[in-house]
Amino acid sequence: MVRFDYYTEGDHSSQFEEWIRKLPPKDKIKLLATIHNIEQYGLQIALRKEWVKKIDDEIWEIRSRFGNNIQRGPFFFAQGDLCIITHGFTKKTQKTPKSEINRAREIMKRYKENNHAH
Repeated sequence: MVRFDYYTEGDHSSQFEEWIRKLPPKDKIKLLATIHNIEQYGLQIALRKEWVKKIDDEIWEIRSRFGNNIQRGPFFFAQGDLCIITHGFTKKTQKTPKSEINRAREIMKRYKENNHAH
């Protein structure tokens, strides 16, 4: 099974937490339920149900949709079954924007530097 946490900066701010706070209530509920389901049922079922997708070597994304609103939460595997959600965004294009992948990579780099992970 996997478990999720979100990246927190040195000042205790979190891009993911700030973003999710601004989502419409139904989008927020759907996204949090998706995260819960991934933790409960595991990665294999999450992949089959398209709750997650690997988008590059180390970056995956949580996939949530409510009506026409498509929410994404990039994440990476930190240690063992711990996944760190880097931030969140509302997807407006067919492909995940490169800028969002780069942002996730930058946050992952900071996490690894601060936590001495390899």
